[in-house]
Amino acid sequence: MEGWNQTATGFFLLGLFPPTKIGLLLFLLVILIFLIAFLGNSTMILLIWMDHHLHTPMYFLLSQLSLMDLMYICSTVPKVAVNFLSGDNSISLVACGFQSFCFLLTGGSEALLLVSMAYDRYVAICRPFHYPILMNKRMCLLMIVGSWLSSSINAICHTVYALSMPYCKSRIINHFFCDIPAMVPLACMDTWAYEYTLLFSTFLFLLTPFLGIMASYGQVLYAIHHMHSSQGRKKAFTTCSTHLTVVSFYYIPSMCTYLRPRSQHSPEEDKNLAIFYTILTPMLNPIIYSLRNKEVLVALQRLFGRSLSQKG
Repeated sequence: MEGWNQTATGFFLLGLFPPTKIGLLLFLLVILIFLIAFLGNSTMILLIWMDHHLHTPMYFLLSQLSLMDLMYICSTVPKVAVNFLSGDNSISLVACGFQSFCFLLTGGSEALLLVSMAYDRYVAICRPFHYPILMNKRMCLLMIVGSWLSSSINAICHTVYALSMPYCKSRIINHFFCDIPAMVPLACMDTWAYEYTLLFSTFLFLLTPFLGIMASYGQVLYAIHHMHSSQGRKKAFTTCSTHLTVVSFYYIPSMCTYLRPRSQHSPEEDKNLAIFYTILTPMLNPIIYSLRNKEVLVALQRLFGRSLSQKG
């Protein structure tokens, strides 16, 4: 494997789990998390699409978040499972490029969409009388299209550049997916200019949205503190705190990975951090944002009730 050179047509992923009993247990845990994430996000997409009561800007954004999470976790975990079960950790150049593109596309889109969701919550709590104007369907659609479009441009640029670099060193990627920061050290060229470009993208797609979300939730928490109803204040505060926890799960590990200079990167640490934003967050989002929501639970009851009545 170390002898691979620039004539090779693929890479070799070291993976996430050791081939031991502990590795097998961890693998089964990740598969369980994947199934929960797949079921939760698929259910949310289907439910919001079928129930007209949920055809509002907030739930439209939630359906997009579920779609992104579904694509996000499917871009990494299935390949991890195939490699672990087959014992073959190789990945072709085309597959590596496709995986990298899907990962960057959905990751960047989700980072921007979470800002839109934070803005939606800010308007709903701090400016409720202006909500129908500030969060109409056109604005909601612009937010979603903007997230997908800007992220797709970013993903294409980084993927094309990463795959066009000459890899005359080892082709062994010390990661469980084709993550560009793990690929850059394998290039046999000076990559300092590209690393600054990667840093700029991180500021644009991670740090800036995170700061915007923190500022938005700061205003929301201030408004909640001045609510007259103590019960409503407690409920809103708990909801916002839970949302902030999930947001932190996504942004902070990502920024720790992509904002650090290459000299400070540790492959094992990068893999552990990646678990948070590639595997755990897609599972938590449908639970925290949606399945704990009373309107969603009522919609589920309506859906199952309708299905049972049709069968009867």
